[in-house]
Amino acid sequence: MTFTYAPGWAEPLFILFLFFLGLCFGSFLNVVIARVPEGLSIVRPGSRCPKCGHVLSWYENIPVLSWLGLRGKCRGCGMPISPRYVLVELLTGLLFLACLKRFDWAYPLVPALVLVCLLVPLTFIDLEHWILPLSLTVPGIVAGIVLAIPLGQDAVVNAVVGASVGFLTFRFMEYVGWKVFKKEALGGGDKFLVALLGAFLGWQSLLGILFFSSFQGAVVGVVMLALTGRAGPRGEEEKVDPSKASSEEEAEEPPSTMTWEFTKPGLPWWKRVALVIPCLLFQDIPDVTLDEETGEEQWEPEATNIPFGPWLALAGLEIMLLGPWLSRVFPVEVAMMLGGTQ
Repeated sequence: MTFTYAPGWAEPLFILFLFFLGLCFGSFLNVVIARVPEGLSIVRPGSRCPKCGHVLSWYENIPVLSWLGLRGKCRGCGMPISPRYVLVELLTGLLFLACLKRFDWAYPLVPALVLVCLLVPLTFIDLEHWILPLSLTVPGIVAGIVLAIPLGQDAVVNAVVGASVGFLTFRFMEYVGWKVFKKEALGGGDKFLVALLGAFLGWQSLLGILFFSSFQGAVVGVVMLALTGRAGPRGEEEKVDPSKASSEEEAEEPPSTMTWEFTKPGLPWWKRVALVIPCLLFQDIPDVTLDEETGEEQWEPEATNIPFGPWLALAGLEIMLLGPWLSRVFPVEVAMMLGGTQ
């Protein structure tokens, strides 16, 4: 079933409305990013300053404009408000417009917007906490299959097969990693995110998602490792609170599996790059230990670890939004393997 609506003369107004809608959803996604990892409700209590608890008025909740009007500071305590909030709002709004450009005013625009609203919080949560919450990925898998129903039986089958193949493929890779390295080789939430992408984009997109995410993640990881000594962000235990840390603690280097020759200040960049490759190949398997008090798994990312979720999300967006372009740039056979014929 296909459904297309052409706004006609009112199209500019509809475009502006869609962008503003994206900003509003981005504002809500900021709440999701902040609260879901902590196990808190995303509905109650209302938005408030995370530092002083100041409850935000309606005029302090206007996307982008409120942050600019407040000059990036809380009206209650005067502490800085992270620019990440504006970034998430603008990113969501722009992705809404990109989806409109790709699908026009047709029904496929609906699942595309829903996918954006899932991938944005998953990306920022994984970057900060190194987790992909099941409370987002599992409902997302269901949503991908349900939203395929209006497109017909073939679309539903494609969504179910995509979710199943994506999950089982990464589950197999996870199993092989445990057998070979005796450690966790992939994040536990990655297979659910791949299943989510397969449900929305179909099984044909999975090879392209795996290729683009691995390639882009490796390139950026190599560059970051060469420049900063870390391929990804630090874990919670390695983040130092400037107000509590002494100058001696601040000067102390965080624990790393890399050799001192690599992290030694002043090492030529070409030597850093040369050392990056073996580090990524042989030191990217995370160590998992048990907390002595709770008995729960405690994991801290090593210098060569990268959160894979953001790269899977980016690859999924690329396949969804750049499908026609991939079909024009690459040969038909390659484009089909990369999911560019969607």
